[in-house]
Amino acid sequence: MASLWSSLEKEVFNPQNKKLLETIRVWKTGKKKKMSILCVVVDAFRPMQPFLVKVKVDRGEQYKVAYRWPLAELKLVDGKTLDQVNLDFDLQFDKIYKWTASSFDEKKTFIRCLWKLNHRFLSSAITFVNVHSCSVEGRQGLQEDRRDTVETENQEELSVYQEMTPKEAADVLKLMEEHEPLVNNSIAFAEQLSRDLHVLDETHLDLGKEHCEALNCADLSSPRGVEACIAAAEALSVCMNIQIQSGYRKLQAVAEQLIMFETLKQNFENRFIGHVTNIFERQGSAQIPALTQPVDKLSAPSHRLQHKELVPYTPLMAWLRNANPVLFCDLPKVYAQNLSRLYDKEIKAFFEQAKTLLVGRRKGSLQEGLEKPTGMGSRQHPRWSLPGSREDQEDTLNKGNVIKILEQVLRELRPLCIAEQLFIEKFFQLRQNSAELQVLEEEGSTASPEDPACAKPPSQPEEQTAQLLSEIFSSLDPELRCFLDVCNKAHPFSCLQILVTLNDCIFEMWGKTSALPSSFLNTVLGNMLLLAKSSFNKCIGTLCKEIEEAKVPSKMKIGILPSVSRFEEFVNFSEAVFRTAQRRAELDKAHLRLADSVFNSINSLSSANLKVNTDMVMMENFHHVHCFLCQKKIQCLESKKKEAKQRYSEHMEKYVIRSLGQPLEKLNLFFEGVKARIAQGVKEEEISFQLAYSKQELRKVIERYPGKEVKRALETLYRKIHKCLSPEENLFPVVWHAMEQELLRQYREFEDLIQRCYVGSGITMEFTMEDLLNYFNSITLSSM
Repeated sequence: MASLWSSLEKEVFNPQNKKLLETIRVWKTGKKKKMSILCVVVDAFRPMQPFLVKVKVDRGEQYKVAYRWPLAELKLVDGKTLDQVNLDFDLQFDKIYKWTASSFDEKKTFIRCLWKLNHRFLSSAITFVNVHSCSVEGRQGLQEDRRDTVETENQEELSVYQEMTPKEAADVLKLMEEHEPLVNNSIAFAEQLSRDLHVLDETHLDLGKEHCEALNCADLSSPRGVEACIAAAEALSVCMNIQIQSGYRKLQAVAEQLIMFETLKQNFENRFIGHVTNIFERQGSAQIPALTQPVDKLSAPSHRLQHKELVPYTPLMAWLRNANPVLFCDLPKVYAQNLSRLYDKEIKAFFEQAKTLLVGRRKGSLQEGLEKPTGMGSRQHPRWSLPGSREDQEDTLNKGNVIKILEQVLRELRPLCIAEQLFIEKFFQLRQNSAELQVLEEEGSTASPEDPACAKPPSQPEEQTAQLLSEIFSSLDPELRCFLDVCNKAHPFSCLQILVTLNDCIFEMWGKTSALPSSFLNTVLGNMLLLAKSSFNKCIGTLCKEIEEAKVPSKMKIGILPSVSRFEEFVNFSEAVFRTAQRRAELDKAHLRLADSVFNSINSLSSANLKVNTDMVMMENFHHVHCFLCQKKIQCLESKKKEAKQRYSEHMEKYVIRSLGQPLEKLNLFFEGVKARIAQGVKEEEISFQLAYSKQELRKVIERYPGKEVKRALETLYRKIHKCLSPEENLFPVVWHAMEQELLRQYREFEDLIQRCYVGSGITMEFTMEDLLNYFNSITLSSM
């Protein structure tokens, strides 16, 4: 109050030549948020006129006069009720202002000041209602008792009264004006001193004896002792946080109490920190049980007992954080350093168990399983599928085992990390939002290895939380990387399973908006996902290179290329793995890369020195790719499916035309020459006058291809095609039908050229179109 009084005088009223007589902190009744200060002031010089001034405090802690009323305009002061606990009062000027005081003492002092000014300056013009008699009347009853005596004395004084001269009256008035501020200041100082002494009297600078004993003994080993220490520490904080003016601290009794409180606090802090540090060191040095026999189920370590031992000290940790933040800041680091040793041993044992379950079951030893070469990275031993082989059966079992073991590992790690994060956030007060922490506790408490979706990690922890978890789980990242390397060596395409499993795990953690993700666990899994994507891309790159560089077998009958079979194997396996995946962008990109490599591998046959027809091999392989893609219905490969169909049709057409040139070779060459002359500009009716294409030459060529000779040539062609084409593709009927249609087209073209270029010659082919149809039908029926 003293600082408020001096600030108002200095900043507001002294510059205006006003004298401050009384203040009261008020707010409009029902609107407590907007507090104002009502000040009673008078002019510093005569004629002194009293005013009531309303002062507001702005955001910059500056005082500003909001309104001013001459006290002569005040009509009524209503104290509302005689009850002392009522803080409301009304002041009536032109309208009624309803106020609520901050304390009853201030209200009483303020009304008393108004009453005095009313009698001194306003001749009791203001009406006071519902005001306690002690507030305004003082000892009115005593005055009434002595009224007669006073009147008698006044009469005696009147008999000896001498009127002052004007000069004496002026001197008296001058003297009164000079000492008026001193009189007012002395009254205000006495009232302020009374209030300060009352506050000091009510200040409880006394700590109970039982609390002092609890802090001195510091029994932190028993639940009852911990509860007593918590209560004593809270009581000590209350005593030490009492607001005491700096002048009071010089009092001997107050100083001795404060010194005793500080001594108790420091001694208890040292004992509590030592006790908790010993628990951290003991837990970090604990030994993990050794596995004496193989187990079939993974089980991550649980720190429920360690957390349960430390939870009772949580209130004391909160107290220490407020009492001594410097000492508190070191405890999380000590906890992380000690518990990281225990977690290192447990995590290494956990992953050793996982590796044993993954590869030890088949090979009998972990080291032998780890030394297994990968088919994807070895160019000396490319792995082609061998259905029904023992290696294929083992590989099929291994494929399923990778997913199963990896899912178990992630399922066990999630509640382990979440439980530790929830504990350190609560124990070390790292999360300020208690409501959010409570929700996370309820979600984390239901987590179990069989139900990973129940573990709902928290969102965006403090940076200190992430640092602590990184130190506590310092071995998690390298051990998880090593385990993924083992998974990658299980079989060539295990990188797909790793990618899908990690993707699904992260999507599951982020699936529900109410489940807030763990920053640390997501960071670790995010790094593993990047590693899995890198391994997957390397696998695809190696496979593409393997497909493009695959050597074509140098034999008469090639059939489906190994690169096509490899592509088909990969697509079948990848689609089975990604069947339930929530994200397949990486797989679609891989499919397109592999399809391009397969197409390049097939196209490279055109430059290969093969013993068989290149168009036939390319036709068969493009046909096989097209049929396979039609069966799979993969959206990203629709364009490749259409391209495969187009290339298959093109190469079948080339193969048919080239094959039909053998039975009617001379006839084809003759009419190709005729078409060339027409293209050069020779008129059709002048072709027969060309020496090489005369009627005589045409008759000689036609005579070389009688019906029997054509049929014999077609039979030879049929046997050759049947021998070269792969039976698995079942393309022979399609090719044979295409040849039939092509030969009929050529026959019609030859007849048309004869009619146009050799008009009136009477030259005709020695076999008809019906003969050709009969030849094809008879050859087909004879081979069935």
